[in-house]
Amino acid sequence: MRRTLIIVLLMCFPHLVKAEENFMLKYSNALINEASPYLQQHAHNPVNWYPWGEEAFAKAKKENKPIFLSIGYATCHWCHVMEHESFEDEEVAAAMNKNFISIKVDREERPDIDQVYMQVAQMMNGQGGWPLNILMTPDKKPFYAGTYIPKYSRNGRVGMLDLSAKVGQLWTHDREKLEQSASQISQALSQRSGEQSIDGAMDVSALAKQAVDDLKQSFDAEHGGFGSAPKFPSPHKLLFLLRQAQKNHDTQSLHMVEETLDAMRAGGLFDQIGFGFHRYSTDAQWLLPHFEKMLYDQAMLMMAYTEAYQLTGHKRHAVVVREIAAYVLRDMRDKTGGFYSAEDADSEGVEGKFYVWKTSEIEAVLGKKNAELAEKSFNLSKSGNFHDEATGKMTGDNIPHLNTWTDTGLDKDVEAMRETLFEMREKRIHPFLDDKILTDWNGLMVAALAKASRVLNEPKYLQAAQQCTDFLLQTMRDKEGHLLHRYRHGHAGIAGHLDDYAFFVWGLIELYEASFDAQYLKAALDLNHDMLTRFTSKSGGLYLTAHDAEALLVRPMEAWDGALPSGNAVAAWNMLRLARMSSNSDLEEAANKIFNTFSALLTQAPVGVTHLLSAQVYAAGDGIEVVLAGDSHSQQAKTMIQALNKQYLPYAVVLWRDEESIKLVPFMKLQAPINHQVTAYVCKNFQCNQPVTDSQAMLDLLQKSE
Repeated sequence: MRRTLIIVLLMCFPHLVKAEENFMLKYSNALINEASPYLQQHAHNPVNWYPWGEEAFAKAKKENKPIFLSIGYATCHWCHVMEHESFEDEEVAAAMNKNFISIKVDREERPDIDQVYMQVAQMMNGQGGWPLNILMTPDKKPFYAGTYIPKYSRNGRVGMLDLSAKVGQLWTHDREKLEQSASQISQALSQRSGEQSIDGAMDVSALAKQAVDDLKQSFDAEHGGFGSAPKFPSPHKLLFLLRQAQKNHDTQSLHMVEETLDAMRAGGLFDQIGFGFHRYSTDAQWLLPHFEKMLYDQAMLMMAYTEAYQLTGHKRHAVVVREIAAYVLRDMRDKTGGFYSAEDADSEGVEGKFYVWKTSEIEAVLGKKNAELAEKSFNLSKSGNFHDEATGKMTGDNIPHLNTWTDTGLDKDVEAMRETLFEMREKRIHPFLDDKILTDWNGLMVAALAKASRVLNEPKYLQAAQQCTDFLLQTMRDKEGHLLHRYRHGHAGIAGHLDDYAFFVWGLIELYEASFDAQYLKAALDLNHDMLTRFTSKSGGLYLTAHDAEALLVRPMEAWDGALPSGNAVAAWNMLRLARMSSNSDLEEAANKIFNTFSALLTQAPVGVTHLLSAQVYAAGDGIEVVLAGDSHSQQAKTMIQALNKQYLPYAVVLWRDEESIKLVPFMKLQAPINHQVTAYVCKNFQCNQPVTDSQAMLDLLQKSE
């Protein structure tokens, strides 16, 4: 980023301090007091930005100007490019300030605003992305949508100078045309309801098979993953395929998952030196990533690799889980126990600079002999393998990557070299860290750490999940106990959205099954109840915003999976699990209402809603409930729990009977230990077997239950 470079220059050349101070004093706008790192990045633009709020809309009405709404996020590469090219430019700023009231929105803080206007972009242009730029009337009705806009028009892409002048002229001389267009777009948007139901029952097995067949059709047999460039990890699709592979003994589905997981770990998508996954690959080979690292990708991929290890026993998947956890706990964890949102793609104003290497650097660090081994292991060459995404030109730099990823992993010598290179890389200027803490993404990380702690028997992951959860429960609540969305620098704020509730409840359920601490189960039930009370539509689908939230152009409701599974899908999963845990059929009915609400989507495009489809497969199939009773600190308890955790049981819930859990789940009172031994009660499809006190007998019942 440009400001990162400025800081470096100031450290090296103190005489430039005054010039930078003058720059900062010359331009300050209404974003200066905002908590969002993204808004702070634009607080000293010459564009007279406002945050989303009544002040901006009132000013637009008073001055009779259209609104330029720009939506992005702090680690967005093309957002940085547009800022430097247009929003930092005095000529562009003068044109924008003359013709518009300009509003900046952080999409990660306000996903509700982003979702509404992203729908507009997709309606008008057939696609969307960030930066997302919208022109709209002072009453929030859009009449133009675009993404990256350069200063000057080129290659069929309108420039900011031309756009500002043209819209200014139309607004003055032909406003009726713009307002008519805005009304038509708003009307069309209001008719695009997320609620799309069909009459009659759905054949869930057939829909699941169709989704699997569609994924098989798009599977890249050479490189792994689905489709062509750009390629996204899409871990929720991998989780769906793992469940289908186990349920139907489908070796091809399992093969697709493992090929994809191995290819991603071997490729440049994975940070071979410091660990963690980049956001997506710009090519089909997983070599050239978009270098930003998002917390949610780390969480979802941790879960995918954990479940792959659980199902296959292949140790290489467990290694990746530990590597992701090492990165997150090292670089993304706040002193509060919460986790930061993202790391930028750029450092020193250059995308990927922090992550790439010249062979001369490798030799300087390792010496010639060791460098040859490192260059061979990580596929490095003097000519380089990295080309700039924007220009396509080779830079002479290298993205470290492996030929394959197998259970043997890196040998000891190469691992020692990796550690040396990591220590050297730590001395470089790091990418910008988006240090806000979001409830929804932290909920996913709690789920990932808790699941990994169970499967890998790793206490430090459980401890990290508990610390994060305790922080969220204590800090991310308003005075009524409703969830808040964002925390930064000691302050929590912004009303929680559906994803905050759904993802955090997911984390709480996983954490309960990892710790058997009843307070987490209670919190999951309470927050789920709050969510149903405040977000449910008449049909039973869940809105993104609560009933008392700010009214937008439309009230968004979504079931499609994007980079993450939808809030509705995760909420349905949660409610099915909580229903089986608490024996509360109302929760199962609430999940069924979500399925019915989106039944048209499930029927028409099951591959686009795989997480919701997974939940419906669970609802339609034979779930497993296991209740353990007895001394939880005994060796017998540890043996039985470890035996359970080695099993891949995606449609099972596990509870521990103690006084606190009985208060939440009264039926467990009757499931007492036998002869003072730890006792397992195994039930399937609401039919229970005789209790057993032996781990193998328990496993035999579980095998019989599949």
